[in-house]
Amino acid sequence: MKITTYTTTGTKDGEVELPIIFSTPFRRELIHKAFTNLTSHKFQPQGRHPSAGQDVVADSNDPPTGQGVSRVARAQGGGGGRQGQGAEVASTRGGRQAHPPIVGKVIYKKLNKKENKLALCSAIAATGSKDLVGARGHKIEGIETFPIIISDDIEAVSKTNEVTKILDSLKLTQDVNRLETRKVRSGQSRLRGRSKKVGTSVLFVTKDSSNMSKAIGALPGVDVKSVKDLSVLDLAPGSHPIRLTVYSKSAIEEIAKIKSAHIELMVKTQ
Repeated sequence: MKITTYTTTGTKDGEVELPIIFSTPFRRELIHKAFTNLTSHKFQPQGRHPSAGQDVVADSNDPPTGQGVSRVARAQGGGGGRQGQGAEVASTRGGRQAHPPIVGKVIYKKLNKKENKLALCSAIAATGSKDLVGARGHKIEGIETFPIIISDDIEAVSKTNEVTKILDSLKLTQDVNRLETRKVRSGQSRLRGRSKKVGTSVLFVTKDSSNMSKAIGALPGVDVKSVKDLSVLDLAPGSHPIRLTVYSKSAIEEIAKIKSAHIELMVKTQ
């Protein structure tokens, strides 16, 4: 299947043959599974101080029976404060937790290599569906072809104003402006400096992202990734397929080199 390519000024620049990876069936449940597992790799281990809730002098009666009171450990002291109140044990105020989280808990979820590769290929193929991109909430009015492929001149861009002109020429500015209407949150998140989420907009996929990464810092929701670093986390933020993506010609050539068992099967059946 051939797709029209564009220059950085928005004019047509011929056609390019899409790799067979773009024929991968859409697997929503597999993309969600891969996202969940890959997200767990960024989790921070939780734990508690070994003596948390127990840094207090509290003892039960000795012997614990025959005193006419419960056997719960009580705070000691010479009067005032918490003297005589239950303390230290799990059922009392300020006491330890019954089963606190430990640092050694395994929170790193594993995923089969073939499943992970199939989820990535499925997410890449889904970027060629106008319906899936629009269903996620992206503004795509006036955009004719999916996936959007641009010339390799994009990889030499290193200034924000140049990226802005490219977004205008490809009719992608409407999607970037969509993030300006996000509502401000209230409550605890606002008090902690998280009053507004940035959101995600256009994703540029290139062969080398070193130059362009300097130019997109001031553009909200716009990201760039090289093919070797591309992940389901980038293509389906929040596990919701699929993100508005722009590929360079060199990126398409690199994607064609991706090897997977299901791709080999599709080649044999053709």
